Amino acid sequence: MTENTVSNAVAVRDNGPGGMVTQYQEEYAALLPSHVNADQWVRLAVGAIRGNQMLEQAAKTDIGVFLRELKTAARLGLEPGTEQFYLTPRKSKAHGYKFIIQGIVGYQGIVELIYRAGAVSSVVVETVRANDTFRYVIGRDERPVHDVDWFGGDRGDLVGVYAYAVMKDGATSKVVILNRQQVMDAKALSDSAKGKGADYSPWNTNEEAMWLKTAARRLAKWVPTSAEYMREQLRAQAEVASEVPGGFAPPLPQPKADLPDEGDDAEDEGPIDAEFVDDEPTPWPEVAQPPA
Repeated sequence: MTENTVSNAVAVRDNGPGGMVTQYQEEYAALLPSHVNADQWVRLAVGAIRGNQMLEQAAKTDIGVFLRELKTAARLGLEPGTEQFYLTPRKSKAHGYKFIIQGIVGYQGIVELIYRAGAVSSVVVETVRANDTFRYVIGRDERPVHDVDWFGGDRGDLVGVYAYAVMKDGATSKVVILNRQQVMDAKALSDSAKGKGADYSPWNTNEEAMWLKTAARRLAKWVPTSAEYMREQLRAQAEVASEVPGGFAPPLPQPKADLPDEGDDAEDEGPIDAEFVDDEPTPWPEVAQPPA
């Protein structure tokens, strides 16, 4: 028996989350945009789960939910387990308050989608801290002036965040500026930042990244054509939630029950054109699991 045969046999027997991702690599490859390397994408997904015991256990609770969240990442062409697309454990009432996996698009994912729209040459998203110098006058300044003493020690607490894009013709987009209260208001709308599983929310594990994401989402309202790509996120989730998988044998296993009843993160998911709290998630039909 060759080394490859042994490896393949082991992969087939591995019905854990990582092994299942590898088993359905061809289906994920078919969903990924052409510019994304499918082998690397799968390695990232497998590494994110196998490198975190909490995530691996959450994925085992309902592998169908986990694989569905990866399908959303694949359709968007975002890297799972990174700041493009977080994989987070969330407690689910339908699963006896056990942790399952929820995917959340991160700020780097939003920036990637803005770039992919093709209208911008650069995107700037930065946080401002108490000891920084920040100057911007609406109607006078084209772009903010943000001076940071990188070698002066503590920059202080987070006090604000801003974002803008430079269009391909050199023009500057609308400049988005949010103070601490505005960011906290956005956090208050986020289901993942409170309640069951809040300890594992990016709001509580990587707060600065979520400040950046809040500004990036607001910027995407003003950048030409970026809204189309953000709406694709919602369409992808709706398609995944309603379709009966096929085209490959065996099909991806389906979730055993709905996602957590608290719904998706209000600031993390949904159309970029409006801020809202998502409705209850669409139930998944029960289908037969693949043979072991």
